[in-house]
Amino acid sequence: MPFRRFGRPGLLGLAARTAVVAGTASAVGGAMRNHQERAADERADAEAWEAEQTVPVRPQPAAGAPAEPDLMSELERLGQMRQQGLLTDAEFAAAKQRLIGG
Repeated sequence: MPFRRFGRPGLLGLAARTAVVAGTASAVGGAMRNHQERAADERADAEAWEAEQTVPVRPQPAAGAPAEPDLMSELERLGQMRQQGLLTDAEFAAAKQRLIGG
C-alpha cells in the first residue's frame, strides 16, 4: 500500500501546482494577446476598406453658373502652349493677366 501524506503538499506537489498555474496564466495571456491583435487587424482592414470605398465628391456648380476653371491647371496649360509655340510671349502675358486679374 502506497504511503499517502495528509496536510500540506510536498515540495514536488507544490512545484507541480505552481507549474500548472503559471502555464495556465501564460496560455490565457497569449490567447488574449492574439485575440486583441486579430481584433486590431480586423479594425484596420475595415477602415482601409471604408477608405477605399469612399469616393471624394466634388461640389457641382449651380446649373446656371458657369464652371470656374482651376487657376493652376489653366496657367500650366497656357505655359505648355507657349513652350509649343502656339502662343507668343505677349499673348501668354495677356492670357495670364486675364486669369489672375479677373
